Amino acid sequence: MNEKNMVTIVVFSGDLDKTLASFVIATGAAASGMKVNMFFTFWGLKLIQREKARPKELDWMRRMFSFMVKAGPEKRPLSKMNMFGIGPMMMKKLMKKSNVPSLKEMLATAKSLGVKLTACSMTMGVMGVTKETLIPEVNNVAGVASFLADAKDSQITLFI
Repeated sequence: MNEKNMVTIVVFSGDLDKTLASFVIATGAAASGMKVNMFFTFWGLKLIQREKARPKELDWMRRMFSFMVKAGPEKRPLSKMNMFGIGPMMMKKLMKKSNVPSLKEMLATAKSLGVKLTACSMTMGVMGVTKETLIPEVNNVAGVASFLADAKDSQITLFI
């Protein structure tokens, strides 16, 4: 392919501030005409899992992960100054006051701009996430080979 007008972003973190940054970059690149691929893995994968959607056949360790690491864009902690959830609440209020879209709104914008949202198949297996529990905006489940193919042809590759 060798497009060179492409951005590939690995979304490893599930922290509110880091995922917001990844979506600001992704939507900005897509709005400027670049092809964008976001690859969600490990803690970032929980962002694109529907809230309260858990597969029923989880072993005890995966059930614990599912309980401890909340799914969905609403309950993301901050990487710094989380303060038992007060930090994200304050950040969201400041964002709203400054007319900055929420993470949920950024997800919808990314999808509408054609950003490819890919869930890491290996991490899905490790964390007990199934395709049925992913949010509808996710349009791809793939492994590292798919990410590497995209990254190889990208002008910009980021790890957030």
